[in-house]
Amino acid sequence: MKYTPFEIEKMLESMVILVDTREHPNRKFEKRVAGFGCSWERTKLDFGDYSCKYTELNGSEISLANTVVIERKQDGNELAMCFGTQRKRFEREFKRAQEAGALIYLLVEEECWESLYTGQYGKSARYRSKLTPRSLTASIHAWQARYRMNLQFCEADTTGPLIADILKYELREVLENEQ
Repeated sequence: MKYTPFEIEKMLESMVILVDTREHPNRKFEKRVAGFGCSWERTKLDFGDYSCKYTELNGSEISLANTVVIERKQDGNELAMCFGTQRKRFEREFKRAQEAGALIYLLVEEECWESLYTGQYGKSARYRSKLTPRSLTASIHAWQARYRMNLQFCEADTTGPLIADILKYELREVLENEQ
């Protein structure tokens, strides 16, 4: 290990969450970023909606935007749209992440496996995709294998703290395993 536990804690405390400029500011956004419990800044990310940076002991800033990102979806309807009508755009984003060697967390709010498998996902049946439950779940599993995607479900109120925790522990692993 290159760093002492004290040095690792110091760098973890310097973590700033990077929020992609395409995340739309609204009340839910404000609540989400307030839940981070740390500093954040808006910046253009090449893929994903959230990542982080930290300050190295020598004062230089190091970004993990090409190492780990979180892609957030508001519900199963948005997720199905990404695997349906927007599949090509969604796949290009995942391919860019794969080419960079990045780990992608796909965070889906207000969902669970049971609703995806039964086709009862999303906040409103009115906007539900014509994508069959089998096609949707098969696409998710294929993406997990193909793109090293880590799928997480949560309630909207948990999104901010969950994003911060995922990035904090990914950063900790980077720092603890740095040679």
